[in-house]
Amino acid sequence: MYIHGPLNEISLKKTLFIFYFLLLYSSAELIWWGILLFKAEPKRFGMIIGEASTFMIIFLIGVIYLHRIVNKEEKLHLQQKNFLLSVTHELKSPLTSIKLYIQTILKRDLAFKQQQSFLENALKDVERLDDLVENMLLATKIENNSYSFPKENFNFSELVKKVIDRVQGHITYSKFNKKGVKEAIYLTGDRFALTSVVSNLIENAVKYTPQFAEIQVKLYKNKGFIFFEVADQGIGIQDADKYRIFDKFYRAGNEHTRTTKGTGLGLYIVKQVLEKHQAKINVKNNYPQGTIFEVKFPY
Repeated sequence: MYIHGPLNEISLKKTLFIFYFLLLYSSAELIWWGILLFKAEPKRFGMIIGEASTFMIIFLIGVIYLHRIVNKEEKLHLQQKNFLLSVTHELKSPLTSIKLYIQTILKRDLAFKQQQSFLENALKDVERLDDLVENMLLATKIENNSYSFPKENFNFSELVKKVIDRVQGHITYSKFNKKGVKEAIYLTGDRFALTSVVSNLIENAVKYTPQFAEIQVKLYKNKGFIFFEVADQGIGIQDADKYRIFDKFYRAGNEHTRTTKGTGLGLYIVKQVLEKHQAKINVKNNYPQGTIFEVKFPY
């Protein structure tokens, strides 16, 4: 779906070795032929230097361009490797949980309330899998330009509150402050895609917020714009990463050391969907700690 045939790790190393070998070989050949030509035609020294300089400039431009391509391919390979690792974890964890709940219900004589509790927990894991699949499908459609973004006028306030209630029902270690969500704010846009935006921003805040810390959500109008804000009290985002976090697959650190869940697609989807709605998103520091994602819609 997202793998467009990047070089694997072994072939990438071979490519880099061949690239630098050819670079050294070409440079040595150029110098050698320059020396031979100068010996044969010493009076044409100026012309030889001029042509050699022109050739070297063109050659170096080509080398720099190829080097950037190889580096970009290497980064893409690493990002996609991390993506596959994270997706594997994201799929395996809820599937294992669902399997355990069902096996327990089938093998043990449980009371009705306990069975209902297990089934409700299994349903939460199913919804988590559904969100992951929806994100992957939407990201693919956006990338392939196969999603039309159908627009309608709807109550954005209700949408935000429903997402908050759904996420709150899945967690017990964080709480939401939604007093800043004003009533009856209507927006013209793609309800499905904007639901994904709200879900990804809120769930992203949950991932990085310490237990029992408050996540503040706001929705209001101001000076001809609609503002949607999600503020967490997490570890914050370094200035250097505030623009990179919207790149596809990008996640700080690596999948072996990172403890937070995710695939690196959520904020990529957020950015792409908002661009289709002529909306802007800003990432700000939430003092004394944490991050604020501020979305600004034209009204």
